[in-house]
Amino acid sequence: MPRGARWVYTSATERIVVEVTNKKKRIAGVEALVLRDTVTQRDGGGFVEVTDDWYAQDKDGNVWYLGEDTKEYKDGKVSSTTGSWEHGVDGAYAGIIMPAKPRPGLTYRQEYYEGEAEDLGKVLSVDATVTVPSGKFENCVKTEDTTPLEPGVVEYKYYARGTGHVLRTTKDGGGREELIEVTR
Repeated sequence: MPRGARWVYTSATERIVVEVTNKKKRIAGVEALVLRDTVTQRDGGGFVEVTDDWYAQDKDGNVWYLGEDTKEYKDGKVSSTTGSWEHGVDGAYAGIIMPAKPRPGLTYRQEYYEGEAEDLGKVLSVDATVTVPSGKFENCVKTEDTTPLEPGVVEYKYYARGTGHVLRTTKDGGGREELIEVTR
């Protein structure tokens, strides 16, 4: 992910901007890229959440998720940092956000910080076709993301080669987050 790359998503109520910053963070001897994830109210309101996510890729091509510094907002002020974690701190462990060689049926832990961040992923397909405002993407990896912290909540994410995350939906149909613009 080149520095300055930017992805813009919208949902029914939010606008999400993900940017590769110029920052790096050393975590347990690994140099991670810092991506800033800024969520605002789609109606022009203020911040909902601002998160710095830390990613690194190993020599085999797996993309590791090493933690996040999350700040949720209410009435313009930070109201919570719940969900923040860092690999190697207080029993937290990194996970894989995207395996190098995804194949249907592959399961993996995306993050682990007991009681705060326990996301799991499963590859459902490697040939999904997705159409979102930014275009049509073929041969997408479709994952199913769950967490024991929220039983019954299921998200489906679609990743396109060379672009990354392009679509997120929920099993109950209550949420859809679409890529509307990407700048590399």
